[in-house]
Amino acid sequence: MNLTKSLFSVCCLALSVQWAQAQEITFFTPSTVRVVKNAPDTSKETGLSLVVTAKPEAVKVAKKTSGDVTTYSSSAITVSVNTKTQQVTFADKKGNTLMQEGSMGFNPITSGPDAGRYKVKQAFALPEDECIYGLGLLQNEKMSQRGEHRLMTQSNLEDYSHFFQSIKGYGVYWDNYSPTRIDDGKEMALESQVGTKIDYYFMYGGNADGVIREMRHLTGHVPMLPLWTYGFHQSRERYKTSRELTEVVDNYRKFKVPFDGIIQDWQYWGSNYTWNAMEFINEDYADYNRMIRHVHDVNAHMSISIWASFGPETKAFKELKEKGLLYDFQTWPQSGLGFWPPRMDYPSGVRCYDPYSQEAREIYWKNLSRLHDAGVDAWWMDSTDPDHMEKPGDLDQVRPITDPATGKDFMGSWRSVRNAFPLCTVEGVYDQQRAVDSTKRVFILTRSYFAGQQRTGANTWSGDVGSSWENFRKQVPICLNYTLTANPNVNTDIGGFFANAYNRSHCDNTATHNPLFQELYVRWMQFGLFCPMMRSHGTEVYREIYHYGNPGEPVYDALLAAIKMRYQLMPYIYSLSWQVSKNDDSFMRALMMDFQTDEKVWDNNREFMFGRSFLVAPVLEALYTPETANQTDPISGWDRNNRSLYQEGFRADWNVKKTYSVYLPDGTLWYDYWTGERLKGGQELEADAPLAHSPLYVRAGSIIPMCQGDPQFASVADWRNLDIAVYPGADATFTLYEDEGDNYNYERGQYSTIDLRWNNKARTLTIGKRNGSFPGMETQREFTIRLVDGTTKTVTYNGAAKSVKL
Repeated sequence: MNLTKSLFSVCCLALSVQWAQAQEITFFTPSTVRVVKNAPDTSKETGLSLVVTAKPEAVKVAKKTSGDVTTYSSSAITVSVNTKTQQVTFADKKGNTLMQEGSMGFNPITSGPDAGRYKVKQAFALPEDECIYGLGLLQNEKMSQRGEHRLMTQSNLEDYSHFFQSIKGYGVYWDNYSPTRIDDGKEMALESQVGTKIDYYFMYGGNADGVIREMRHLTGHVPMLPLWTYGFHQSRERYKTSRELTEVVDNYRKFKVPFDGIIQDWQYWGSNYTWNAMEFINEDYADYNRMIRHVHDVNAHMSISIWASFGPETKAFKELKEKGLLYDFQTWPQSGLGFWPPRMDYPSGVRCYDPYSQEAREIYWKNLSRLHDAGVDAWWMDSTDPDHMEKPGDLDQVRPITDPATGKDFMGSWRSVRNAFPLCTVEGVYDQQRAVDSTKRVFILTRSYFAGQQRTGANTWSGDVGSSWENFRKQVPICLNYTLTANPNVNTDIGGFFANAYNRSHCDNTATHNPLFQELYVRWMQFGLFCPMMRSHGTEVYREIYHYGNPGEPVYDALLAAIKMRYQLMPYIYSLSWQVSKNDDSFMRALMMDFQTDEKVWDNNREFMFGRSFLVAPVLEALYTPETANQTDPISGWDRNNRSLYQEGFRADWNVKKTYSVYLPDGTLWYDYWTGERLKGGQELEADAPLAHSPLYVRAGSIIPMCQGDPQFASVADWRNLDIAVYPGADATFTLYEDEGDNYNYERGQYSTIDLRWNNKARTLTIGKRNGSFPGMETQREFTIRLVDGTTKTVTYNGAAKSVKL
């Protein structure tokens, strides 16, 4: 419902006194309302939204005016507009104030391509003790994002969604794509560099899950990803030949290290002048067809690096240039020569393409389709920020931008859409592949993101972070705040990207035997086990786990154990992915999502829930080796004094007993996953933290399906016989989800679900009737039900409901 255009005049900020022309209040759902304040001159208004896909529903709204205040009430929220000051206030149905606007402003732009538009600003008056979350991927180690003062613009290490949510159960999406400044002082203000209106969406969900549900309704839901993408992925910067890549694949199968994904990094295309050719024209990959077949023959999958830029000798560059669809600013790589530092007397000529243009997207896919046709399974879209060696005037370049609603182009500056670049380039690939291939689910690993990107299913990693404990600690709140922007798929470079400081000498790979790096790598791997994507990657040090020792040795065994546990939990993880897609759930859950009334968790940046059952407490500090965090650069991980962190002769005693401080949230009972000990919530304790595993707890009232045996890759065929672990202490439910694993037949109903219910008082597990079916489904199987106290019972299941008393 649109409650349109109550005229008002309001004095804006100092030196930018302007009169806003009209205000619009539009309910999209009973819980989500759009607020628009148009600038004085809206002649350049387009109505374009690159992010919002929903249309306003026919919401029943009651209007009431009392004095200077007009209220608009739906069944969920009340919006009050002061007709004198035009300040907007939001309240729940009980009248509790949720959020109130502060000052606003329109500062006219008088020159350049954005002349006639404005810098637009809206502040919100938040209490000092109100925690807010989200914003994006911020390398600040904070859970609550209060007190931030920064310009939000996409980059390698930090990306922004222009969305935040509050501990009070509401969220705000600021629908502007230009670089935007956040200043959180007396007010929390957002100011965008280009706009014709203040335009934001307020949504009330009651809690974080409700806010995420509203945001996904507004901007798109999450598609199912292929089953194999939830397995272990091995990568390195970089495999330099097809032989090198296949040797890694064969070694993992030989040593029985479970894995599903092998990732080919850059330069398989040859020189920088043929940058991102999307072809194997490097002579060391002449047999690329055989390489891809071999990867598939051993039940693995291949992802490959692609970029948002092209070298001048590529087919894509030439066609895009002819049509005027390249940006004219420097990007990576700057030099056409391959060594470091770059020789600028040999410029590469590499340029970014224009993903806002539908025609450019189609040209991009036409070139990428060569790799798709060759059998490459997934895309690693690097530099989707994009890398931008910015010079004065770059942001003022004017491009045709396609309005997705009308298909028509309008002219806009690069500045006006800068932050939406990741969304547009990723969505271009997703949409094009969906249009031509229904047999293979789209999977994209990408470095940057923006609001709405969850609808592509893309998994964003946190950039090229350095290998240090300091950086490792930042990854937990980074992933959690990212999730709280309604994007569930996130991961990090396990071990950190830059690790040369741990070598004895430059890139000699001695870090694989350096206890300082070994401990960091093990703990990061144990954290990665509980991320939506488990991916090992980095430069300067090999990351394949067989470089870290032999079976029976503590470091190797700890790495292998984390990977194996990932595969044991695959039925739990894939069923959770269905909840993410079907019911707007999240994989990595900040503790405030499940324990909103426990104020001790509101700012907890060290622990999280994985699904609704596991409390994960990654060890974020060195326990066996010197941490040396004070010696390393916080971004690159390189030693600030150019010293090696390789300590000759140092040996760690991995068998010493170590503990780590953990907080168990209040309001429930917990089980120590490793010992089965039952513990009360609301307490801090010193948990055992051997190198072999990090502390891990299971919430009482949980059901966890697990694979039996030793799966080497992700396959529903390994789920014929499952363990069903039950953690009593409360009633529990879990829905086991299964399908073919890698096509879109699930969208047509070809999948099955089995509801599992635990009655705590009766000590009975009910295995519900199987709902649905899919090709290749196991019709009869065995479930071994295991209580944490050791009670075990095995039953045969053929699809009919069955109750089992334990």
